[in-house]
Amino acid sequence: MDFHWLSSFYGELVRGIGLTMQLLLISGFFGFLLAVGVALGRLSKFAVLANGLRFYTSVLRGTPLLVQIYILYYGVGSVFASFPLIRGSMLWPYLREGFWYVAFALTLSVSAYVGEVLRGGLRAVPRGELEAARAYGMRPWLVLRRVWMPRALQMLRPTLAGESVMLLKATALASTVAVTDLLGAANLVRAQTLRVYEPLLVVAVIYIILAIIIEQGFARIGKTPQRQA
Repeated sequence: MDFHWLSSFYGELVRGIGLTMQLLLISGFFGFLLAVGVALGRLSKFAVLANGLRFYTSVLRGTPLLVQIYILYYGVGSVFASFPLIRGSMLWPYLREGFWYVAFALTLSVSAYVGEVLRGGLRAVPRGELEAARAYGMRPWLVLRRVWMPRALQMLRPTLAGESVMLLKATALASTVAVTDLLGAANLVRAQTLRVYEPLLVVAVIYIILAIIIEQGFARIGKTPQRQA
């Protein structure tokens, strides 16, 4: 095993970690916001809305994420590139970058998977707690914000931690569309040094460390400070 290349490619690895974390945070944040809407829509009494979102989640969860990224990057991206008006707009510097297509695909994926998870969590909240909140005089939005959603998130904390780790690993697909994320940086090292295993081992260790940080973060969120007797 030879790791002397680390000193020469340290900068690429750090930038790769930065891009990976950006993808994780952007898609995790906006995907969760969409997931809340998906979960509430799936629980709606309006059949058209509920069934439409059911189809939405079924499509996104039933097709490989890599295929979705390719459709967005090579399909939608090519359509955008064919319009001179778009190529000359201020949006083109973003639309030509694979990073944003991957971020969008990951956001949609999070909204589908976490949306179904949240739906199950919201349904699992005891009805007595919701009825008590309404009897206390809380409006529906306040019940959702103060009682329903917090209780569901508390029960789903381990599941959401697992989904976050899965999202972290899914960011590695960005390297397939010329985004130099963490795995993309490892591929760059492999191409220039002809070292096959060492870059992948380093990247694997970094992913493990990031996954542990995510899990510990969720564990700390779930801890409540105990009062002194």
